[in-house]
Amino acid sequence: MRLLGLAFTMLLAGGATAQPVPEAVKSYGPIEATRDLLVRGTTDIARFEAVLNLFASRPGSPRILYEQWGSNDLYEITRAECQKGAQAADMVISSAVDLQVKLANDGCATAHRSTATARLPQVANWRDEVFGITRELAVIVYNKRLLSGSEVPRSRFDLIDLLRPEDSRFRGRVATYDIEASGLGYLFAFADAQQATTFGSLIEAFGRSGAIATCCSAELIDGVANGTYLIAYNVLGSYAMARAEENPDIVAVAPDDYTLVLSRAALIPRRANEPELAGAFLDFLLSASGRASLRSEHLIAQTDQEDPEALRLLETPETSLRPIALTPSLLVGLDQHKRREFVALWRSTFPNENGAAEVPPE
Repeated sequence: MRLLGLAFTMLLAGGATAQPVPEAVKSYGPIEATRDLLVRGTTDIARFEAVLNLFASRPGSPRILYEQWGSNDLYEITRAECQKGAQAADMVISSAVDLQVKLANDGCATAHRSTATARLPQVANWRDEVFGITRELAVIVYNKRLLSGSEVPRSRFDLIDLLRPEDSRFRGRVATYDIEASGLGYLFAFADAQQATTFGSLIEAFGRSGAIATCCSAELIDGVANGTYLIAYNVLGSYAMARAEENPDIVAVAPDDYTLVLSRAALIPRRANEPELAGAFLDFLLSASGRASLRSEHLIAQTDQEDPEALRLLETPETSLRPIALTPSLLVGLDQHKRREFVALWRSTFPNENGAAEVPPE
């Protein structure tokens, strides 16, 4: 069928050219389905599989091909298809929501209006083209076997204090996202720079203490689990909470000073082959059953009911939770001049021993 053939061709092409390819591909639903829905996303298949299966199991549903991508590569292929006027995916879902807003701003999205989208808060619906479908927290992750209670950082101030001493045992053992490898990492770091008076002190402490920048959520959490890192900063909470279910030594902390809240953003590309099916899938994601499935995978954080042993929150979380709104303000961080300045600061803080990567073109 159309989607499997497309994915196979892309994978073959990736071996011969620099064209980005998905990290993983999997199909859901009946083989005999007469229609296909191609969804590309940054969410790990394991975290998104339940909701895909649920949608595909409904009577008359299409077969879904889900491609898992890195956020930067997903943006690049979506932008390239838009610029070329080529047939695109039917839906694109990314944690790098600033890049999603940029795609829509560049005319690469199709509007979708429904009862479900009309119920979304303003911060989760931009121009009926970009929609927030999850609610996830940026957290601090640690291994409770390796930290005493007095060492657990409850805020960015605590983390700075841990890194301040020259003989700190946390030197070289605190990690966060590499903002050049991770679109989500760039988004969180730039949001920190705008939100926090602590950012200058924090970035200085990272540089002075030899903090590590690495690619992705799984690598950060793996490092905390095996003791390579004592603390991981600004990790996407959905992955941390899922790992905590498997490994009770993993604990996620929502910082007391403020906690960034991310809604993964979905858009329907302008050249989608099945825009109506994509709209139906979007409405399903926003429905009670779709949201229950997302909640079961920790993709929708229940900040008023979380187990305090797994995720520490303030008694009045509304005072500290800061949503990353889907608005044009997200484009500020993508301004070419600002981005180059910010990446230069990052490179000076986290020098790459193998040579710094080029800044992706804007």
